[in-house]
Amino acid sequence: MTIHPEPIYLDHAATTPMHPEVLEAMLPYFMSSFGNPSSVHRFGREAKTGLTSARDSLAALLGCAPAELVFTSGGTESDNLAILGGALAAGPERRRVVTTAVEHHAVLHAAAELERLGFEVVYLPVDGSGQVDVEEAARAIDDRTALVSVMFGNNEVGTLQPIGRIGELARSRGAAFHVDAVQALGHAPIDLSRLPVDLMSFSAHKVNGPKGVGLLYANRRVKLHARAFGGSQERSRRAGTENVAGAVGFAKAVELALADLPGRIAELDRLREAMLSTFERLLPPDAFVVNGHKAERLPQVLNVSFPGASAETLLMNLDLDGVAAASGSACSSGSLQPSHVLRAMDVPAERLRSAVRFSFGRGNCLNSVTFAAEKVATHVKRLAYMS
Repeated sequence: MTIHPEPIYLDHAATTPMHPEVLEAMLPYFMSSFGNPSSVHRFGREAKTGLTSARDSLAALLGCAPAELVFTSGGTESDNLAILGGALAAGPERRRVVTTAVEHHAVLHAAAELERLGFEVVYLPVDGSGQVDVEEAARAIDDRTALVSVMFGNNEVGTLQPIGRIGELARSRGAAFHVDAVQALGHAPIDLSRLPVDLMSFSAHKVNGPKGVGLLYANRRVKLHARAFGGSQERSRRAGTENVAGAVGFAKAVELALADLPGRIAELDRLREAMLSTFERLLPPDAFVVNGHKAERLPQVLNVSFPGASAETLLMNLDLDGVAAASGSACSSGSLQPSHVLRAMDVPAERLRSAVRFSFGRGNCLNSVTFAAEKVATHVKRLAYMS
């Protein structure tokens, strides 16, 4: 068995390795500037300065006002605060929520909680590429709608959604519009000053930042009920002592990710194409199928089915080779349950059982990705055609 000298990590959609410059920026806030940012003494003021600087930097990079950013514990809390907080802040005449069948579970489970509380939730279907039909959205969003939540780019198949057009629909009917942009940040252009979006969720650990810190953009027009109660931090929208080091690290990570976004996207596309070209070279045409939209997609995600091979067995064999990939989203990949995203796309059972997600990022190169693809091809030929 040939093993690559270094492990090959192709699960960046689950989490990413921290950039050394991010850790360097965070260290002072663990050690010398460790104060509580709500304290009035010098230690608190130093922490507050770091928190304010991080908020200002992120606002400038995202195209919004610093006061419109709420620091959270991650993407899940940001989604929950947006969906529950946004829907519950709407008037009693607005008891409908519209979302899609392919959202992250942080959105779907929050929507289910709203159903338990008496809201009507409409789950928009998607086509075979994983994309929502804008006309379907137009029929679903009405004057009773409190909130619409549609993700920017899918975490499992990478498909981009028409958020601009759906956002305009939501605004025309007086509904708040939320976008889960956890996978899109650092992988697609985002300018909140131009997008018809009221709420947008982000997470630091998807862009080579620390785990345990997220961000919610909430524009000045939107009403938002708090979901955590205690102090008046984050303008009373999210109580609790802020994760100062995490916020500083988040700001540094986004600064680095956006320093050359076109170049970053182009490099990720090269890695993705290198894997696909290796499959084309080593496997028969019917041995693999790419899931997701061919053109309107995130650059770092590649979801492929290998009919005749088991995703679970393939992933275990790759792990023995030192290659890390995934099946489904990070929150469900441990159990290897069939993907709700692929089910919503009406993917046939054989493709559903054999789907693997490869996702690229910092630390990957053409050589390592090609090596991993060659290993995939070897195992697929053995597993699918061994009989």
